[in-house]
Amino acid sequence: MMDEFVYPVIELVGSSPTSWEDAARNAINAASKSVWNLRIAEVKELDVRLDGDGKIVAYRVRLKASFRYDDWKTELGWKIPRDSSSPCVGKANPVRSK
Repeated sequence: MMDEFVYPVIELVGSSPTSWEDAARNAINAASKSVWNLRIAEVKELDVRLDGDGKIVAYRVRLKASFRYDDWKTELGWKIPRDSSSPCVGKANPVRSK
């Protein structure tokens, strides 16, 4: 049986003075510092920034990246409320199971 997952999608823009590949790498590297479980990145748009003489000064790439929701809290035994009527929703101290 195949597991079912939900993947949120975020949009990233990276730049580089050398190439579109480096621009994409820069965007993914920056995002991976704060977003866990990055899975797929799809290039949506490529462009370049030009100086006053029409020379390329930066390569830019716009990506859509998906990441998988992480269940580490429930794996550690935390009880995560599933409805907004719970007093713990949005609180910093969730209830832990005993």
